[in-house]
Amino acid sequence: MSAAAIDVSGLRKVFRQTTTQQDVVAIDRLDLHIKAGELVAIVGQTGCGKSTFFDILIGLEQPTDGEIRIGGETPYGAFNRFRGRIATVFQQDRLLPWRTAVDNVCLPLEMLGLQETERRERAMKWLGRLGLERFVHAYPHELSGGMRQRVAIARAFALQAGLLLADEAFGHLDEVTARELRDTFITLARETGSTAILITHQLEEAIAVGDRIFVLGKSARLLADVSVGQWDPSEYGQLREAIQQTLQTNQAHLRLTTQPD
Repeated sequence: MSAAAIDVSGLRKVFRQTTTQQDVVAIDRLDLHIKAGELVAIVGQTGCGKSTFFDILIGLEQPTDGEIRIGGETPYGAFNRFRGRIATVFQQDRLLPWRTAVDNVCLPLEMLGLQETERRERAMKWLGRLGLERFVHAYPHELSGGMRQRVAIARAFALQAGLLLADEAFGHLDEVTARELRDTFITLARETGSTAILITHQLEEAIAVGDRIFVLGKSARLLADVSVGQWDPSEYGQLREAIQQTLQTNQAHLRLTTQPD
């Protein structure tokens, strides 16, 4: 599938608390646009609605109001048509312990009905790209945490999806492994031309993604839309501080609303 543009218009999500019967606004009138093939990061403090946005994006939740359109279709309204078109990498690898690495990568391809030959060819290709050639027949308990996450990334890319989503996918790993896997994810996403969204709370990771950073306040209100390419790498420290202050005050920092010098 070719990369798809994402349009978010007036998106609102309200949950009703079962104990108090009070409404909780998780997302409030969110508007944003992601171009096809773009790599973006979404940052925000805990409770700002990042996970809710993610669930709506993959069709698990229906908006209360407004909509998300991916390539002109809504993921909730056209859930079945999005099978195989969105690939996700979560914080936990979610590998099945009774399946080998290659069989775990094959699993979503089996669910799509691909022939065994094609399933295994894709799985072996992406496990190789992730440096796991010698571990294709290993079980999850025989792999390190970083290696298991590599299998999860291979599983996502094997789908050849137009949209790649990584939800806090590297934050639980040690710094060296996290940086290596993040760089690999970004490189492969650019090679495939897929649209990619990285949800993270780590500002260094967000800046490293490369294209844009959406800074969300509560409740999932867009505080800033940062084009990273407009900042010189020597200014990344200032950029990080401006984003941090924006998150702390829930108000856009002046440097994020004006062009860098």
